[in-house]
Amino acid sequence: MARRLLILTLAFAGPPLAAGELPADLDAIVAKSLAAWKAPGLAVAVVKGDDTVLLKGYGVTRQGAPGAVTPKTLFPMGSCTKALTSALLASLADDGKLTLDDPVRKHLPDFRLNDPAADAKATLRDLMCHRTGTAAHDYLWYRAPWGRAEVIRRARYLPGAYPFRGGYEYSSVMVMAAGQAAANAGGASWEDLVRDRLTTPLGMSDTVLTSAAAAKVPGRAAGHRLTDAGTVEAMPEYVLTEANPAGSAFTTATDAVNWLHFQLDGGRFAGKRVVSAANLRETHTAQTPMPRTDPEIAAVYPDSVKVDYALGWVVYDYRGREVVAHGGVTDGFRTLFLMVPKERVGVALFNNLHQTKMNLAVAHALLDRLMGDPPARDWDAYYLKLEATERADKAAAEAARDAARDPAAKPSAALERYAGSYEHPAYGPAAVTLVGGALHWKWSGFTGALTPYEGDTFRVSDGPLTGRLVEFRNRTGTPDALRAVGAVFERKASQER
Repeated sequence: MARRLLILTLAFAGPPLAAGELPADLDAIVAKSLAAWKAPGLAVAVVKGDDTVLLKGYGVTRQGAPGAVTPKTLFPMGSCTKALTSALLASLADDGKLTLDDPVRKHLPDFRLNDPAADAKATLRDLMCHRTGTAAHDYLWYRAPWGRAEVIRRARYLPGAYPFRGGYEYSSVMVMAAGQAAANAGGASWEDLVRDRLTTPLGMSDTVLTSAAAAKVPGRAAGHRLTDAGTVEAMPEYVLTEANPAGSAFTTATDAVNWLHFQLDGGRFAGKRVVSAANLRETHTAQTPMPRTDPEIAAVYPDSVKVDYALGWVVYDYRGREVVAHGGVTDGFRTLFLMVPKERVGVALFNNLHQTKMNLAVAHALLDRLMGDPPARDWDAYYLKLEATERADKAAAEAARDAARDPAAKPSAALERYAGSYEHPAYGPAAVTLVGGALHWKWSGFTGALTPYEGDTFRVSDGPLTGRLVEFRNRTGTPDALRAVGAVFERKASQER
C-alpha cells in the first residue's frame, strides 16, 4: 500500500517553477495564514536557487504595541539550533578533529548512560539522531538551576526508553552532550566555534547564541500564547542562562536567507567553501526512522510515507520530493526551517505565538506554489482542526481523570508529615513545605501550591506546572517518596519520622 501511495504522489506532482516563473501570490498566502492563526507577528524568508523570493515581516513584535516585525527582527530558533551543532560537527570533521562515528567518550570522557550497551557504544552520530534509547527528559534542563555540564552528568541516571539503536526518542540532552563533545574536540566553547566556523563566515551578523546576548537587541520579538478564551496574551520570557547546543540560538529572517543558501549549496556560501559537501550531506541523511504509526507524527506529516531523523534535521517525503526540515519551540515562539534540496528551495518562518502549527501550514502552502503543484489541501484549515482536536482531547482526558477520582478520599496523614526533602538522582532535590496550613513544593526552577486531590495525591494549583499531579507514597504513616513529572523522588533518610 505504501508503494502505491508513493507512486500516486509522484505522478501527481507537477514540474517545479523556474526562478523566473515564481508566483506573485506568496505574500498573500502568508498574510491569509497570519490572520487565520491570530499570530501577532511572523517573519518569512523564502529562497529558490540563487534568488531570495520573499523576505518580509508581518504583524507586530508585541501584541498591542506599534513595533512592526521586519526581516531584521530577532527571534529564538529553539531546536533549530540543533542544525548549527550538526554543521559544527561537520566542520570539525573536515579538519580531522573528529568523525561522526567517534565514541562519545573520546571527546567527552566522563559521559555515561544508564543502558550498558548505549554507555559502551554510543557515538556522536547516535547522539545527534536520537537513537541512544534515552527519552526526552526535557525537565532535566528546562528551567533548571544547574548548568549544561551538570545536565550532561546527570544523564547517566536516566532510564532507557528503547534498546540502544532500537528506536527513536527525541532528546535535547543528547544533543547538548554532542555540542560539548564538539567543543572539546575543537578546543573552544561551543558558541565560539559556531561563531567562528559558521555564523561569521556565513555573514549571519544578527545571529546570537545566548539569551543574554539577545536581551541586548532592541526591537526583538516578544512571545505570546492563546488563552482558553481564544485571545492572545503576552507570555513570560524563558531565559536560558548559558549557551545550549540544542536550543539557545536567536536569528533573523535576513540571516536565515544565508543559512538556507549555505545548506542548499552544499556547504558553500558566496562562492567560498565553508563545510565540505560530503560532511554537510551527512547531516541531511536519514538515520533513525520516526514511527509513522505514531498518531502525532502521522497527523503532522499526513501526506508522507516515510519520516526519518537525520542529524539535527527531519527528512520526509512530500508529494514525491524529499524535504529536510526542523521546527523549534521556545516559550511564546515557534520556528521552522524547511528545504527541498534537489530543487534548491528553502523556507524559514519565525512567529511569536506559542506552540502554534501555523508555520507548518504556511510552509506547506508555500511549497505547493513553489513546486508548481495544485494545493494538496487547505493547510490552514487542516492544522487549525488538528490543534483544536489536540486541545479537546487534552481537556477530555483531564475531565475524565477528574471524574474518576474520589474527592472524599482524604490524605492518609497530617499535612505536616508530607513536608520534607525528597530527591531524584537526575532531577535533583524537591522540597515540600507547610506554609499557612497548605503544602507547597519547590523543585528545579518550579514552585507551586499543592491542594488535596485524592488521597495522597495533590494537584499543583499555581505556577508553570498548574494542573500536574504530585503523588506521595505512604507505607509507614509518613510519606517516603513522591512521584512528579514522571520521576520518583525518594525522601531523604534524615527527614523520615
